[in-house]
Amino acid sequence: MKEVFKNGQVVLFQGDSITDCGRDRDDITSLSEGYPGVVAKMYNLLFPDNGVIFINKGISGNRVIDLLDRYNTDFKEINPDFISILIGINDTWRRYDSNDPTSTKQFKENYRKLLEKIKSDMPDCKIMIIEPYVLNSLPDRAAWREDLDPKIQAVRELGKEYADYYLPLDGIFAKAVATRYNCKQLAEDGVHPNSLGHGIIAEEYLKALDR
Repeated sequence: MKEVFKNGQVVLFQGDSITDCGRDRDDITSLSEGYPGVVAKMYNLLFPDNGVIFINKGISGNRVIDLLDRYNTDFKEINPDFISILIGINDTWRRYDSNDPTSTKQFKENYRKLLEKIKSDMPDCKIMIIEPYVLNSLPDRAAWREDLDPKIQAVRELGKEYADYYLPLDGIFAKAVATRYNCKQLAEDGVHPNSLGHGIIAEEYLKALDR
């Protein structure tokens, strides 16, 4: 793998609970044991003394609108050189557990606003967009596809416009299930990965950087 980040650069992980993964929000150095922590550890092993600053600002339960609401403090003030964003599953989930839907149109508009802000305020910041996903680990998860699939398509369209790197995570997990694992081996509830699931995300994250 090539050394993508330069000494002193800031790499920001953004998203919901999949990114948050129990990090200590009072400790800016806390990356969690999820894919952000794994990515940082793997990168540091490959490139010791690289001086890269990794920051995790994922917050459990967030939707795209929440990322917009905390843009100034958790994006702009950090002023990253590289940012990855994994968001979207809660924009679907809240329709089914709270009767609080987000239309695909609104989802895409909010996501575009976020990306436009990043491009305007931090024009040199590289962006990785990671698409949301769901695995059929529980009986009701397949029904979510009606809502989630159009949102994944919207993310793919935004990726073509704004992303320097794109991680087709729904497809990656689908391939993993079709060829090697079952859904529960990756995420017991179809959303929150276990260590294996996070390991796959981290591995694919680094592969995407290398492309």
